[in-house]
Amino acid sequence: MKKYILTIVLSVFLFWGNAFSQFMPSPEGMKLERTLQLIKGLYVDEVDAKQLTEAAIRGMLKELDPHSTYLNEEEVKAMNEPLQGNFEGIGISFNMVTDTLYVMEVIGGGPSQKVGIQPGDKFIYVNDTLIAGVKMHNPDVVRRLRGSKGTVVEVKVLRRGVPELMSFRIVRDKIPITSIDAAYMVSDNIGYIRLSRFGMSSANEFKEAEQALRKQGMKHLIFDLTDNGGGILQTANEIANEFLGDEKLIVYTEGRNQPRYTMNASGTGRLNGGKVVVLVNSNSASASEILAGALQDWDRAVIVGRRTFGKGLVQRQLPLPDGTMIRLTVARYYTPTGRSIQKPYDPGDPDGYQQDFVNRFQHGEFFDADSIRFPDSLKYTTLVNKRTVYGGGGIMPDYFVPMDTTNGTMLHAHLNANGVINKIAISEVDKKRNELLRSYPDAVAFSNRYQVTDELAARLRQQAVTDDVEWDEDQFLKSRPLILLQLKALIARDLYDSSAFFRIINEENEIFREGLRIISDGQRYEGLLRGVGSNFAHTSRQSHP
Repeated sequence: MKKYILTIVLSVFLFWGNAFSQFMPSPEGMKLERTLQLIKGLYVDEVDAKQLTEAAIRGMLKELDPHSTYLNEEEVKAMNEPLQGNFEGIGISFNMVTDTLYVMEVIGGGPSQKVGIQPGDKFIYVNDTLIAGVKMHNPDVVRRLRGSKGTVVEVKVLRRGVPELMSFRIVRDKIPITSIDAAYMVSDNIGYIRLSRFGMSSANEFKEAEQALRKQGMKHLIFDLTDNGGGILQTANEIANEFLGDEKLIVYTEGRNQPRYTMNASGTGRLNGGKVVVLVNSNSASASEILAGALQDWDRAVIVGRRTFGKGLVQRQLPLPDGTMIRLTVARYYTPTGRSIQKPYDPGDPDGYQQDFVNRFQHGEFFDADSIRFPDSLKYTTLVNKRTVYGGGGIMPDYFVPMDTTNGTMLHAHLNANGVINKIAISEVDKKRNELLRSYPDAVAFSNRYQVTDELAARLRQQAVTDDVEWDEDQFLKSRPLILLQLKALIARDLYDSSAFFRIINEENEIFREGLRIISDGQRYEGLLRGVGSNFAHTSRQSHP
């Protein structure tokens, strides 16, 4: 009995000894602490110990990989908000036009809608503080409008047709952040869904959009992940599950201190049949690449566009005692065939990592698929049709779409940078909202029948001069179709919603148009799934990551 008790005591002692030793300061940790104490005690000027500590942490993490980072309290909040799917505020989206807050959209069921705020309203005062005409920046305005649920903000609003300022008392509440930018029917049986991020509510949003389109006759889907920078891994898993059969592997992760962890489909998805095209580009990253890679590996979808970003490192969020956090890379993502998504990087050289986009451009990758080279060591075979795919840096699409720069001009870039096109769109809707809605009761009617007038184009030129944008008529003629299409799309967004914007802007989106051609041609679609008809050569021997 004594021997038994002694064994228990020794076991407990060893357990706590090992646990305690994990938190004992290492010689390196003691060295950092000693350096901080010496600086605080002897340095010639007063120092901010918190700022020094944060600089040291950032410096350490910078030496690891491009995605291990330190976040202070404000950065933690900013990072979590779009992923959590809600924030606390008044429920509007707005634009600052000539130093005045212009309401673009009022979120349905939100606090502003409940008190009668309307699109087109201009906020003049917030809590007796003048915000119009004082060159207030967007973050300053946001800070005044957002606040804890249940708190009150008083606003005074100028509304077209109403001579006096209107006063509203708005009680802040939780406001949903949506991640579906657009969902609409492209044809009788082809639907389109655009997802901007993988947040906590994104899977439910996707399922709701999918169900709504299925009720309208959708049998095939164009799923747009261009410019989607990723988000929550579990959300990507839930959405991938809509496309894959029971127990099919979606992704696995593995690291030096992290055992292999797999995510499999449950086979409950409603999109197990029908054609699927996934649109991607160089800004599609992380969870977007996981989803695209899983569907590609299982030959479930045709991937169309340009090579994705190449973020295949798993970060774990580790809170620190003062409310700050480090995001530490603990593992790598692998697609079902075993491909690593992560592009090469040099530890301690984040600038070189960010330079990759420029390198791709200079190598001609955005314009010619043959400029992309993968070594044979990165060759993999898909799980159903046994076609060749490559790892080692992003997802290479099954059909490459070059970037179209034929309509691009510096004039167009300057008009965008100075918000000129957006100002004209807002002004037009502000003046003619009711008239436009009578003529075009929905986004489909607007898309089919509305034409930007010469008078509106002339106002665009006048606004450019007002905003000190140098006008070049030759450049305008070159970019005119794209500029006027963008103007039409922005007007549609202000009148209806973001789906209306993408319905129109996709008319000249080369990746969307190619995806639509592929999904509309059953023979071509099936050929790409068998590895026939791709315009990307799989005979490369050199690597230009």
